[in-house]
Amino acid sequence: MADPKGFIKVPREVAGRRPVADRAADWDEVYPGSPGRAVLPIIRQQASRCMDCGIPFCHQGCPLGNLIPEWNDLIYRDLWRSATDRLHATNNFPEFTGRLCPAPCETACVVGINREPVTIKNVEVAIADKAWDDRRVVPVVPEWHTNKTVAVVGSGPSGLAAAQQLTRAGHTVVVYERADDIGGLLRFGIPEFKMEKKVLNRRLKQMRQEGTVFKPRTTIGVDITGAELRDRFDAVVLAIGSTVPRDLPVPGRELAGIHQAMEFLP
Repeated sequence: MADPKGFIKVPREVAGRRPVADRAADWDEVYPGSPGRAVLPIIRQQASRCMDCGIPFCHQGCPLGNLIPEWNDLIYRDLWRSATDRLHATNNFPEFTGRLCPAPCETACVVGINREPVTIKNVEVAIADKAWDDRRVVPVVPEWHTNKTVAVVGSGPSGLAAAQQLTRAGHTVVVYERADDIGGLLRFGIPEFKMEKKVLNRRLKQMRQEGTVFKPRTTIGVDITGAELRDRFDAVVLAIGSTVPRDLPVPGRELAGIHQAMEFLP
């Protein structure tokens, strides 16, 4: 149902939020099953609010350049497989961004000029989660190999996206990570209630099946030098994250119990 501004209200029985007594026992995501599955009953109606804009500013708002009006239209027409393909055309990991992205596309949405914007992020995560549920997300194994090797340093989202694209192009790719496991802040900085680790693990399983090799617990400059990387590989991708926090000189910063997120979350 929509209010006069065009914003679709999610009925309580549709939203399906887990009761507090249940949620207090674990750190799992708020919505049962997955966020995408929870909004499925209203997502086609929400996608239908996307207009045929003369200039769709959502493209400019999205750092990835997602083809938002295209997959909104495909969902409205109940063409989920095509929508999945269009979503993955610009985004390797829509199940990550559909949960974690602050959605600048919605701020840029033309509908938002005089009504509530289209809830683009909800549509995105619904497409991604349904694609996984329907087993449409499968390994994309290259048909031929280039005999070129690439080292990717860092296993955060940028390193993983680069590794997946390079593997699918036919290169032999090794991802190095100094932490105990693969994923960067996706694993060590995102609380379970925002994105459960199984969401990351299933994507890593797909990448392994495609041929990407992962080397955790490997520190570049200690376990292997930069010069050795250049000798072993045809190319090196540096996708390291920053571990240096940015302090804020605000009143109360010196009080006990105030911690940098870069230290607190891991």
